[in-house]
This record gives sequence, C-alpha cells and structure tokens, in this order.
Amino acid sequence: MEVSDAPPAPTTSGPAVHGHLPGWRHVYSGKVRDLYEPDASPEGVALRQRHGDVVLVVASDRVSAYDHVLSPGIPGKGVVLTQLSLWWFEQLTDLVPNHVVSTDVPEAVAGRAMVCRRLDMFPVECVARGYLTGSGLAEYRENGEVTGIALPTGLVDGSRLPEPIFTPATKAELGDHDENVRFSVVVDTVGPETAETLRDLTLAVYARAEGVARERGVVLADTKLEFGTDPVTGAVTLGDEVLTPDSSRFWPADAWEPGHAQPSFDKQFVRDWLTSDASGWDRASDAPPPALPDDVVERTRARYLEAYERLTGRPLAL
Repeated sequence: MEVSDAPPAPTTSGPAVHGHLPGWRHVYSGKVRDLYEPDASPEGVALRQRHGDVVLVVASDRVSAYDHVLSPGIPGKGVVLTQLSLWWFEQLTDLVPNHVVSTDVPEAVAGRAMVCRRLDMFPVECVARGYLTGSGLAEYRENGEVTGIALPTGLVDGSRLPEPIFTPATKAELGDHDENVRFSVVVDTVGPETAETLRDLTLAVYARAEGVARERGVVLADTKLEFGTDPVTGAVTLGDEVLTPDSSRFWPADAWEPGHAQPSFDKQFVRDWLTSDASGWDRASDAPPPALPDDVVERTRARYLEAYERLTGRPLAL
C-alpha cells in the first residue's frame, strides 16, 4: 500500500466493508486493500501515542482482473494475503526491515489486517524475475531483452533465466497498467545510490524467497516488491504485501515445464474464465465483467490456500 505523509483521497475502486473500527478512520480503498488511520477519538489518540504515525492496512476478499474488481470476492483471500505476508516478513527480518508494527487489530478485521508504519514510498515497482513469462516474455519476444537486459536466445515461456534480473516498473494510476522501465529510469527517479539499494534489496529478497519456496516444491517465477523510507529511522523499508499470490507468480515445481503457460497458485482460474466463451464477456466493450461462477470462486480459493500451506508448512483456518 502506497502511504505518504498525506493520506490519499478515497477512491471508487471498492468501498471498505468492515464496518466501524474503533479508533480508526477509513481514508482509502484500492482494488484489494482498505486503508485506515487513527481517528480523533480517545481510542485513536491512544493508538498514535502507542505506535506513532501508523496506518491500518486491511486486505479484503475482493479480486480484480483486467483492471476490474469482480463479484463475488474470494472468501478468505484477504486472510491468506495478510498471514502469508506476515510469515514472509519473519523470514526476511535479517535482510531488510519491514513496516509491520503490530497485529493487534480490531476484532472485525482480525487475521486480515496489520498496523503498519507510515512510509514515504518510492514511486517504483521493484520486480525480480527468475523465470521468463508475462510481460517479460512479451518484451523478450520483441527484442531479446527485458527492460534493456539482454537475455540468451532460445528462451520460451517458463524458461529459467541464467540468473535473476531486476526489471523495475513505474507505478501506474489506478486502472492503468504499470510500465516496465530500464534501470536508468529508476536512477533518474530516485538517484543512483537509492536505485542501487532498491535493486540489491529486491534481488536479495528474491534469492532468499526462491530458495525457501524451492525447498517446499514451489517455483517462485517472479515477484513485485514496494519499498519506502521510514521517516523515524531513515531506513529503506519493505512495505505493502510481500510474496503473496497477488504479488508473485508461484508454480508447482512438479508441474514446471517450459514451453507453455504454467499452472499457478493465484487467480488464473478467474482470468481463464473471463476470457473463455463461457463468460460471454467482451473485454473490448464498456460492459462490466459478469459475476464469477461458484466453481471458479472455490477453485481460486483452494489455490490461494494451497499456496499458503505449501510455503508455510501449516494449515490456515478460515
């Protein structure tokens, strides 16, 4: 979640549905997350006194695809995203500080919310790729490069790269697509020293997570991270969610086979159904997407839960 000194204005991408949260005031809703800050009540004042300048980040069950928020949501998805992020933050504490202050949150959002330090976010999507797919594959097919990084010839969808690469992107406005950019653009945006820090941290996080996932039979193909500066310590800090099926491509290792799209632990069932004849939806039209069928919702939910359980080695009660 992008958090700066001034809270962003609420958006229409999806209202908060968590009811009144004592001590907190809703300030923003994105496609998936809702953001709150301490209010002026005694509870809110106590929150500021205890934690300083913080926000409450709540992961909803909303699911988005092709720049639309879909209906219905995926039950328990927000809990999976939050709990998996918290687990990964623990695995990474020796590499980079993170923005989590507390998981002591209102009962209405228990399990799906984190109290987080407000960060001054860098306007860069920090992407690490260890395998070739998605927008990286499209770039490679066009010119043999990804964000200006030349790659060997003969790679196909799902190929493992000789070594992980840092392929940053600009942060798009809500409803637009992020745009892959060369490292030089990051240098121009945040300065050479900070750009190198973001690159090095991103690749270090990917290397740690890729090894952890591989030990558990999961391929981490790529991941998107967001960093900001902690205004208290001045340290570059890992924010937002981290290494979830919404921000990463996870593939079952026993099914990995380069040359075609891989089965994945994310909302691919949703994307596939929306683009199938069964949905009857014309993406080129202005019509909203149709409601998701029950079986697509359930199969997607199962994949998110499987990702959590494979990676952490423990079940998640929803």
